[in-house]
Amino acid sequence: MLWAGRIMTALPVLFLLMDGIMKLMKPQPVVKATVELGYPEGVIIGLGIVLLVCVILYVVPRTAVLGAILLTGYLGGAIATHVRVGNPLFSHVLFPVYLGALIWGGLFLRDQRLREFIPLRRNFERGSV
Repeated sequence: MLWAGRIMTALPVLFLLMDGIMKLMKPQPVVKATVELGYPEGVIIGLGIVLLVCVILYVVPRTAVLGAILLTGYLGGAIATHVRVGNPLFSHVLFPVYLGALIWGGLFLRDQRLREFIPLRRNFERGSV
């Protein structure tokens, strides 16, 4: 379970690290895509910094839950942006949802405390509801 969680964690982390670093480097395709989504060029570096801080918080075991919460908010903004500009549902609008599922699924599998806090199945005693 731990290794499955680590693999599930690595996939979105690698993607989001690349995205954050590219925002800091500001190559022309990133600038063009950001402007097409309705954001001014001046916010790209700030978005990259926020994203990288959230990812770092998520990767550190002690702050992983906080990082997951902050990444959920960041990805919610991405969903709203794609809905606002009318992008396709499954390839653009739901892509942040897929990342969020991997983020929380990976954390759930690798963190016993989270599994105790959010049990997916409860053991009920016989005769109790």
